[in-house]
Amino acid sequence: MTETALILIDVQRGFDEPVWGPRNNPGAEANIKALLDAWQERRLPVVLVHHDSTGPKSSLRPGQPGNDFKPELDGARPDLVFGKQVNSAFLGDVDLDAWLRKRGITSFVLAGIQTNFCCETTARMGGNLGYDVTFALDATFTFDLPEVTADELYRVTAANLANQFATVKSTKDILADLS
Repeated sequence: MTETALILIDVQRGFDEPVWGPRNNPGAEANIKALLDAWQERRLPVVLVHHDSTGPKSSLRPGQPGNDFKPELDGARPDLVFGKQVNSAFLGDVDLDAWLRKRGITSFVLAGIQTNFCCETTARMGGNLGYDVTFALDATFTFDLPEVTADELYRVTAANLANQFATVKSTKDILADLS
């Protein structure tokens, strides 16, 4: 997996606020940290993406404490950090596709927040662009929506991505592949 980058999407403090409602997968942050530690230990490429909301009351807008990365990313030594204002990291402040291709990176592992929005959208675009995408499902989480629970959204995202846009794996299996 020497050419595989780790892309962490929107692992930001603002997602801890109660405004989002009930979430699933309380172990996501520990799995994100495990992936980050493994990538850094092996000196593999790490990309951190943050959502820079343009909403005037959003805690995810630049300059607000909610825009900061969660503590699990403290000590991260990323190769690239950038913001985005939409659901895909491929449409951010940096041309992620060009950055990856310039380095010969043809595959990436994806984790972060929210499973069914920014993570799924980035995985779909990566698959469409020809990347070998591994979606670390248990290193993501999401929130309930009206009429749909976070756990249902989580399962639907896995089904949407599997065998079409990405390979869906657990953190444990991804780490075993690194060994």
